[in-house]
Amino acid sequence: MNTLAFSGGPGPWILLFPLFWAAVVFTVVTVLRRTVWRGRSGPWQGPARVRAGHGEQSPIAILGRRFATGEIDEDEYWRRLSVLDEQFGPASKGGAA
Repeated sequence: MNTLAFSGGPGPWILLFPLFWAAVVFTVVTVLRRTVWRGRSGPWQGPARVRAGHGEQSPIAILGRRFATGEIDEDEYWRRLSVLDEQFGPASKGGAA
């Protein structure tokens, strides 16, 4: 009986084809994860925490805006800021009073 293994067939290098296609699939998935699947934002725009300011603001920023527009007075601002500092950390490096 004459089989491929004994008649000078493809030989052991045929095992490289699955490795080649695995590398192609891996490369395509990696490129898609780094660009398209991440969303419309590219890696140059920084982490999601930095970009969060576009659609939603932090509670401390909202409180500051309300104080600036006159919706709340200074006592109310400091009282609420102290509660937010306990939950979200200090509003600035110097901290609140």
